[in-house]
Amino acid sequence: MAKFVVTLHLPESFDEDFIALIPRHRAFISRLIEENVIESYAISADRIRGWVTMNGQNATNVRSIVEQFPLYRFLRKVEIDELFVFDSIASRFPHISLN
Repeated sequence: MAKFVVTLHLPESFDEDFIALIPRHRAFISRLIEENVIESYAISADRIRGWVTMNGQNATNVRSIVEQFPLYRFLRKVEIDELFVFDSIASRFPHISLN
């Protein structure tokens, strides 16, 4: 299974409809993390962009999942890039403690 990074371009301001969907969106993201579909999820401090690292068969498969995000209709742009290398502390063995 391939890894992809998805760049989400959020609206510059959030209306009541957007804010009302945040709990449902977070629950959906949490479920995908538990199912190992999403590896990481981040939103920039200025709340203009987000990055999601996802596992999927191909970009079309990943896009179909992103289109299910409750906040999808508010996104200004979605970019999907397949990764060649993805390394993180989470994918490494834990440090051994000799306590």
